[in-house]
Amino acid sequence: MESSRMKNLAVWQKKEEFLEALRANQTVIVVGDSYSGKTTQIPQFVLEEEAVDLADDDDGSKGMIACTLPRKLAAISASQCVAEEMGVNIGEEVGYSVPLEEDCISCKTVIKYLTDSMLVREAMAAASDRLLERYRVIIVDGAHERSLATDILLAFLKQVVLKNRPQPKLVVMGAPTILEAHGKFENYFQGAPLVKLPQAMLHPVELFYTLELEKDYLEAAIQAVVKMHMSEPAGDILVFLSKEEEIEKACHEIKREIDNYNNNNDNNRQAQAQDVVGPGAANVLPLYSPDTMLMHHQNDPERKRKIVLSTHTAAEYLLTMIDDGIVYVLDTGFAKRRVYDPWLGHDAILAVPTTQASADWRTRCAGRTRPGKCFRLYPERSFHIAFLPHTKPEILESTDLVNTVLTLKKLGIEDLLRFDFMDRPNPETLMRALERLNHLGALDDHGNLTEVGESMSESTAIIDWLHLLALAP
Repeated sequence: MESSRMKNLAVWQKKEEFLEALRANQTVIVVGDSYSGKTTQIPQFVLEEEAVDLADDDDGSKGMIACTLPRKLAAISASQCVAEEMGVNIGEEVGYSVPLEEDCISCKTVIKYLTDSMLVREAMAAASDRLLERYRVIIVDGAHERSLATDILLAFLKQVVLKNRPQPKLVVMGAPTILEAHGKFENYFQGAPLVKLPQAMLHPVELFYTLELEKDYLEAAIQAVVKMHMSEPAGDILVFLSKEEEIEKACHEIKREIDNYNNNNDNNRQAQAQDVVGPGAANVLPLYSPDTMLMHHQNDPERKRKIVLSTHTAAEYLLTMIDDGIVYVLDTGFAKRRVYDPWLGHDAILAVPTTQASADWRTRCAGRTRPGKCFRLYPERSFHIAFLPHTKPEILESTDLVNTVLTLKKLGIEDLLRFDFMDRPNPETLMRALERLNHLGALDDHGNLTEVGESMSESTAIIDWLHLLALAP
């Protein structure tokens, strides 16, 4: 575990401070950027601290260390990385549990990565372990994203688990821009100590904007990448797109454009004498899942320029796990976000403008190893006017809290209006959700779950389909 590479991570500089805070407090808040190593190292620090107690635990009653993340991709990738660092097989001492996949754990598992929604569902499903006593320490990472599942989990842990268990430990982790804002997380957890990880030293990044908005940002991105590849000196290129389908299409088109140029132009080899890689000498790679990450570890004896096309989430959690030669960033300005879709009549995951904080993070990716450049496919005025400073909590933006109410009812929460959310949702939105569930037969007139509601709560499908499924023979 204590390799020189890991010890160079920022989190190691604060290891003892973190462990001292954990020994003295029930809840600890850790803030650090994506390159600090907190996601992979903090669970191992906790395991090292708890090793004596766990070694004496013959029946597993003292529990595992759980580390939740908002995204399935992040949970799987982090568990694989930690298993490799600890020299164990994935699914044994280190495992994961994510939606729509079989649990990758065993009776040996001591560190378990899972999405925050999966930990919520575990509490919903296990009436005999509603307090999650199988976990000795619970780490909630990515708390700055403020997803619905994250906010539900944090509120449930604070109001139910921490109040009713004798010695649970909670670690809340996330990016400094949100977690430090106005002391919100510290106030919510009643003065919990904050361990601030040092920021990585970055090189300067030259920033470029377009003059006008692009009508087709995907086509504009493809053409911009090809132009960058043909004109910029050596260095890998990172492109931010919003979804997998865009990435696959862009990979195909960029390869085709470069190949066509290479076939029609014999002069490109002269560029290499000018420290320009030139067309044809590129390895175009997608990055949006653990499977695509494997492609980045393939041997490339020619050391061609990498053009990495990634979602924001994949870059945030996977970029440190691949060879890092990123010098150029192309930011389309979009990201996936849960928003209300009036055509569908419920929340949906759509591509929307990213935030100023996310755009600035993308820019910093170009300056990690040497001075770099970031090309933004939008005007500077759009950054200042159209982009929000930070991501808003989903619970404040959602106009459909039916599934949220169903989840809380299944967790045994009776008074939803007084439930201790970090940010309270609109009472009218909650009341509409209660009325709709009553209309669907999921809640009785006293607000209690019916048999139909119990059946609905066991699925993650859209609520109208849930009603049909619950009534099916």
